Amino acid sequence: MAPKPFVHAAPARRPLRLSPINQRRLANFKANKRGYWSFWIFLVIFVLTLFSEFIANDKPLLVVYKGELLFPILHNYPEEKFGGFLAQTDYRDKVIAKEIDEHGFMLWPPVRYSYRTINRQLPVPAPSPPTWMLSETQCRAAVLRMYKKPDGTCRDLEWNWLGTDDQGRDVLARLLYGFRLSVLFGLTLAGISSIVGVTAGAVQGYFGGWTDLIFQRFIEIWSSLPHLYLLIIVSSIITPSFFVLLGILLLFSWVSLVHVVRAEFLRARNFEYVNAARALGLSNGAIILKHVLPNAMVATLTFLPFVLNSSITTLTALDFLGFGLPPGSPSLGELLLQGKSNLAAPWLGLTGFLVIALMLSLLVFIGEAVRDAFDPRKTLS
Repeated sequence: MAPKPFVHAAPARRPLRLSPINQRRLANFKANKRGYWSFWIFLVIFVLTLFSEFIANDKPLLVVYKGELLFPILHNYPEEKFGGFLAQTDYRDKVIAKEIDEHGFMLWPPVRYSYRTINRQLPVPAPSPPTWMLSETQCRAAVLRMYKKPDGTCRDLEWNWLGTDDQGRDVLARLLYGFRLSVLFGLTLAGISSIVGVTAGAVQGYFGGWTDLIFQRFIEIWSSLPHLYLLIIVSSIITPSFFVLLGILLLFSWVSLVHVVRAEFLRARNFEYVNAARALGLSNGAIILKHVLPNAMVATLTFLPFVLNSSITTLTALDFLGFGLPPGSPSLGELLLQGKSNLAAPWLGLTGFLVIALMLSLLVFIGEAVRDAFDPRKTLS
């Protein structure tokens, strides 16, 4: 009988385990109930807005037409497919909708408007109030005018839950897309600013001497420049877009973390473990990355939520002043500007203010919880 071949058993996969100090930091973060729940609320809202196209869109999610499954949200179909002649199908068109309903059906997202969809069948002139605020008389008159139905009610109208802006665009859809745009802009700006700021602070603090002196004078001069005025001047010369604004704001936002990282490196550069690493022949880059930077990152991480807050606030302020994102972009600052220009339409300013206040408050609470989590007095006690 031939001996059985020896088979090596596959090593058991180890579950992800945190070090004791990180477990204590996580416990400290959870202990701050306000910050902990703010983190989950912010995460849920942000993840939902990442799928805004599936929540608020002027294209149906699914169309069943003559037995064929179509996905307009993922693919642009020519109107010729439904008997029209345009290059792109307008699914809100009554003729197209009737044609599809006679040969199948459409599955719409919860909000049938995108951030740039103009509702041309408003019950009252734009800016139109939320439909649930309309009186029965207004609804009946609108249904009679649009559908020639004498006994219509508010249920016969296509609802704008938070009203429309001064161009007839749905406010709820613009809030969803605007929230996503603001957070993505803030995260990108905060991430790149942190990399540049941490690098500059590490070089300053580790090498010290003339390097620190020259960089420090340069940062003092750079910080004393009137940022907002320069941003307005540059934005008025260069056509603003997402990446142009990102580049302009990056010129000034990286400075905020330099002082924190520089102080940590100045404190740690002469510690015994750093001198021992130098004596063993490690290069400066290896010492910075492996030995000093991990300690400096503790102080840096506590500032990141506040850097993100500052980035979002700056973008909102530029949009409010008219020097931010291009016209038509789903901007929260532009919604605030519309609220200021249309005081008779309070739903514009109030909804924009509440969303911005909620977003910034959640980020501040998360920042406080992160600060508590990395506080050495609580972590090492």
